[in-house]
Amino acid sequence: MNHTEMMNLLRDGVMMGDIWADLGAGQGNFTRALRELAGDKAIIYAIDQDANALRHNSAADHVHVGDFTQMGRIPDLPDEFDGVLMTNALHWTRNQHAVVQAIYNKLRDNGRLLIVEYAVSTPRPFMIPYPVPFSRFEALALENGFSNVCQIATRKSPRSNSAMYAAVAIK
Repeated sequence: MNHTEMMNLLRDGVMMGDIWADLGAGQGNFTRALRELAGDKAIIYAIDQDANALRHNSAADHVHVGDFTQMGRIPDLPDEFDGVLMTNALHWTRNQHAVVQAIYNKLRDNGRLLIVEYAVSTPRPFMIPYPVPFSRFEALALENGFSNVCQIATRKSPRSNSAMYAAVAIK
């Protein structure tokens, strides 16, 4: 997926400025799209377990090696974020409910959780172990206090040809 395609997925979920976390940021492909959409005044924290990948993430202002499912244990993160981005990360998490609740707790009022996920329901070992189709994301978000959950974009995955979606939920 190229940069423009990534931006098109995120465009309707990003507000200018503010403080963002990119969970499972890796080398920063989507972090770069977030940076361009949020603007130079935004402060972006990239969090990933892969220290080597984070070394290539030049779009983030701060990088933190750590497990995003344990956000509360990662030192030097702000108490609150205006937005949290997760691209193809939630489907690696067994306890999605706990992760979405932790994100909710780290967001300011009117903060947003923006995700990009595969629109599949059946697990695919080694690729999508815990699928999050939009209906699952919507239920998770609403169960954890979010409102205004909506799908904002769709596309086909260039690798698997599976449908993908972007969605946003507001605290």
